[in-house]
Amino acid sequence: MNIAIVTGVAGGIGRASALMLARKGYAVVGMGRHEDVDLSDFEGLDITYIPGDISSAAHRAKLVDAAVSRGEVSVLVNVAGIAPKVRRDILEMTEESYDFVMGVNTKGTLFLTQAVARVMLKQGKGGSIVNISSCSAYTSSVNRGEYCISKAGVSMITKLFADRLAGEGILVNEICPGIIATGMTAVVKEKYDQLIANGLVPLGRWGMPDDVAKAVVALCDGTFGYTTGQSFILDGGMHIRKL
Repeated sequence: MNIAIVTGVAGGIGRASALMLARKGYAVVGMGRHEDVDLSDFEGLDITYIPGDISSAAHRAKLVDAAVSRGEVSVLVNVAGIAPKVRRDILEMTEESYDFVMGVNTKGTLFLTQAVARVMLKQGKGGSIVNISSCSAYTSSVNRGEYCISKAGVSMITKLFADRLAGEGILVNEICPGIIATGMTAVVKEKYDQLIANGLVPLGRWGMPDDVAKAVVALCDGTFGYTTGQSFILDGGMHIRKL
């Protein structure tokens, strides 16, 4: 049985990815930060939900052990990510906020990837690792600098593991979403509604979690079998520079 580990499945991109992978025949073992989660849309699908926080070594080990107990781990999708609790100008950023965001977005992603890579190497059958970074990896937002820094770190994690694992048949790529309708962006919906209306996104709409999940599946099913260390930008054209 092919197992896909997915983090951040309590909502948004993680949930959409878990659902889409399960519908494609993967047995999904997912982790989310919340105990009380509506899992009704998982019914009838092979999705195991484990409450936990990937910033914790013990929780990461629990997730990997649960996946290995089910079968061969062929996919890891690192979605889990958090924003700072309070948006502050970078001149006012606190070490506490920096550590909080980096602990999940960068440290957690790094060491979960390390753990799963070791499992895949032991299995000797290759695999696919997909990291969900962000347009914030290369776009400045001075009122949430810790988030931008954390996602830039995810981009380098992608390159490092792609380099290290290429010879073992393990592909490592990242997706950089733009403005996606999730719980994280809901708190700034009016701001982004206005920016999109003013032309920030050439395609003229919010991205949806399924937009990202479709790319996740393509990176896991062999569609891009000759690609590793690549960043896929899904932002509705927001990255286009215009005169």
